[in-house]
Amino acid sequence: AARLAALMPDRGDQAWFYNQLTRKANFVYLQRRASPTLVEQVNAIGEPGLVFDRETQRLYPQSSLAAHALGFLSTDGHGMSGMERVLDQRLLDPAQSGKPVALSIDTRAQAALESELGRAMNTFSARGGGGIILDVHTGEVIAMVSLPTFNPNRVGMAGTEELRNITTQSVFELGSTFKPITMAVAMENGVVTSMARRFDATHPLKVGGYTIHDEQGDPKRWLNMAETLIYSSNIATARIADEIGPQRMQTMFKKLGFDTKPDIELREKGRPLLPTYWARTTTMTTAYGHGIAVTPLHLASAYAALVNGGIWRPATLMKVAPGHAAAGRRVLSEATSYKMRQMLRLIVMRGTGRKGDAPGYRVGGKTGTAEAAVAGGYDRSRNVATFAAAFPMDAPRYVVLAMLDSPKGTKETGGWKTAAWNAAPVVGRTITRVGAMLGVVPDANKDIDESDILPTLWQDPKSPPVDGR
Repeated sequence: AARLAALMPDRGDQAWFYNQLTRKANFVYLQRRASPTLVEQVNAIGEPGLVFDRETQRLYPQSSLAAHALGFLSTDGHGMSGMERVLDQRLLDPAQSGKPVALSIDTRAQAALESELGRAMNTFSARGGGGIILDVHTGEVIAMVSLPTFNPNRVGMAGTEELRNITTQSVFELGSTFKPITMAVAMENGVVTSMARRFDATHPLKVGGYTIHDEQGDPKRWLNMAETLIYSSNIATARIADEIGPQRMQTMFKKLGFDTKPDIELREKGRPLLPTYWARTTTMTTAYGHGIAVTPLHLASAYAALVNGGIWRPATLMKVAPGHAAAGRRVLSEATSYKMRQMLRLIVMRGTGRKGDAPGYRVGGKTGTAEAAVAGGYDRSRNVATFAAAFPMDAPRYVVLAMLDSPKGTKETGGWKTAAWNAAPVVGRTITRVGAMLGVVPDANKDIDESDILPTLWQDPKSPPVDGR
C-alpha cells in the first residue's frame, strides 16, 4: 500500500490504498487509464494480485477544439455530452462499428472562430462568449464555439461553467438583433408597405408608466424602416411593433422556434423565456429584444431564414448530403427576405455594424447590446453584446454570430462596451479568415442592389456614416 501511494499520490494515501486492497470484493479499480510509465512502475512491485486490464480510450488529438459540439465520454466509454452522447448507441452498436460518422463542423472555420472570439473575450475581460457559423441553406453548423471551454481529454478538470454550452443552453436577452425580425414581420403583414413611410423618433415614447428611449446622440427625427435599423432606434421600432400588435409578433416568434428549445441534435439545450402576458409595452419591448430571452442558436437560425429566401430550417451537426437538406418551413416571402438583405447590408455599410464588415464579402448584420438579465431584474453594470450577420448579401451562404457576456470597455474603445465595438469586429475578422475556405470568393465589385432604398434615406450617401456604437 505504501509503494502504491508513492506512485499514485493523487489517488490517496497509504491508508486509502490499504482499505482498497483489503475490501471484500472480487476486484477494485486502483487506477483507470493508467499511463505506460505507471503500468511499468506498478508491475515492478511484483505483486501477482495487481492485474492490468486493457481498455479502449477515446483521445481527442485537437484538444479543446469544438469541445462542446463533440462532447466527451465517461470512464466506461459512454457519451456524456455533445455528439458523443447523441451518437452513443450508434457508435457502440457492433453492426455499425467501423462505419464513419461525418459531422458538419469544419475544423478550419472552428479554429478561426474560437481564436477570434477568445481574443475578444480576453481583450474585453468578458465572462463568456458564444459563436456560430451556420449554412443558411442546409442548417449545417460549420462552427460552434462556447467559452470558457474544456479539454475532453481531461474533463475532470473542467467546472460547470466550462462544460456549459452557451450557444445552445444559455438564454439571453439579445437586444437590437431582434429589430430586423420586427421589420420583417411588419413587411410580411402589410403593416409597412413603403420605405417612404416614417415613424416619429423625435422624442422618448411614453406608454403608461414606461418610457422608451434611444441612445444619447441618436438623430431626433422621423425615420423610415431602413434608418430605424441603421440608427438602431428603439423608439421607431416600438412604434412599428405597436402597429403590428401582439398576436402577429407572437406568431412570428413561434414560427422561428422561439417558444421551444433550439432544434438541434444535442441534448444540452435551454428553453427560451417568452412573456406569459402581453401588454402593449410587451409587444414594443420584445420588438427590440428586451423581455424575451433565447439562445444564440435560436437567433442564428432566425437570421438564416431572414436572408435565405424566408425558409426556417432546424440546425444540425450532421453533414448533409447535397440535395438532402431538411425541407423546413416558410416563414417569410422571398420579397421580404430580399428587403431584409438590403437593410442588413446598409447597417454594415452605414450603421452600427460597420466594424463587422469584411472587404469583398458583402456582409450584412445587426448589432445588439442589452443589459444582463438577472434574478429580479437587470444588472446595469453588465451587458450582453451580440452581432448577428450573414454573407454575402447578394447571394447569402452563411450566418456568422458572435456574442460576449459582460464585456468591459477599454481605452481603445473609449470605454464603450457595446456590440459595435467588440462583437462586430469578431465577425468581420472571422469572415475575412474563413470566407474563401468556405467557397465564397471575395469580390469588391459585387454587392446587393440597393438603388431603390438609397433615395429614401435622409442621410446623403456621401456624408460620413453614423458612429459605430
